Amino acid sequence: MPITERDADRIAHALCEAARDARPIPPIRHDVDGLDVNDAYDIQRRLVANMVAGGARRVGRKIGLTSAAVQQQLGVDQPDFGVLLDDMQVAQHGVVMVDDLIQPRVEAEVAFVLASDLDLPKIDRHVVLAALSHACAALEIVDSRVDNWDISIVDTIADNGSSGRFVLGDQALSLREFDPRSAQMRMTSNDHVVSLGDGSACLGDPLNAVVWLANRARDVGDPLRAGEIVLSGALGPMHSVAAGESVRADLTGLGTVSVEFVGTAR
Repeated sequence: MPITERDADRIAHALCEAARDARPIPPIRHDVDGLDVNDAYDIQRRLVANMVAGGARRVGRKIGLTSAAVQQQLGVDQPDFGVLLDDMQVAQHGVVMVDDLIQPRVEAEVAFVLASDLDLPKIDRHVVLAALSHACAALEIVDSRVDNWDISIVDTIADNGSSGRFVLGDQALSLREFDPRSAQMRMTSNDHVVSLGDGSACLGDPLNAVVWLANRARDVGDPLRAGEIVLSGALGPMHSVAAGESVRADLTGLGTVSVEFVGTAR
């Protein structure tokens, strides 16, 4: 039986409060018996609607759990997606206040920007390639409102894909100039290597992740639209971050993207 509207609204409200107060809540999967993926996306839609009602603006989507390394880290076995909002974006070489987050982790990704809508009945690699404007390097700072990252697939989906912040690099390349699958990634924190990977770690090719997302988003009645940013998923393991760290990712062909983490240690 699907989750009731009352329960979905209550959980979405609890997640909003957890994000606002930077205080975690217990796992969502224990809140309602039989919570499934469709219920979790229903909660996510209500959560995002609450954020938009509070003044945020939708700017794109993020694909999560595309890397086998990240799936293993979190104990899940399938991709998911969330919604990117304008107040999540941090400028290149900018600053993230860790006190505004709960338990942040950072991962390096390839980001894409759409030039046209992706709402056709059949969406394959060729359709996606034709719809993309360009690619750039990205850092995603994921953050779970669920205590101690004790999550299942339904916990992270309901929690907007464990979204936190994101940073886009300055260099933009068309897909005629850049092959996402061949991209090599090296991420450092305070000049120490913390993650290595490549494009093949993201569902075999970051473009495969975008194809998956485009079909999934269309099927749930919320297709990808021109101008949207798509974070395609981690190219290697996540790294937990704290105040005082300077994180930089180098992606072959796309240059570098970096961010500083400041605040009080917790």
